[in-house]
Amino acid sequence: MGVGPHDRLRMSDKKGFPLRLDPEIYDALQRWAAGEFRSVNGQIEYLLRCALQDAGRLPGSDRTHQEAASAKKKR
Repeated sequence: MGVGPHDRLRMSDKKGFPLRLDPEIYDALQRWAAGEFRSVNGQIEYLLRCALQDAGRLPGSDRTHQEAASAKKKR
């Protein structure tokens, strides 16, 4: 996966907030992130970005909300 414009943001440009996770979920995310050479924070951001894009909720996403709703019904 290539470097996108979101990867070029400075740390000061990002919104920070506390997130509480079940230790089991955190451990799984940590192993997954390590396997893809990302930090846990980077992995969470990557997963959220993918989910938003798949749902058509990310600005500039190719999919429309109608397509996303249709895809969700098929699950």
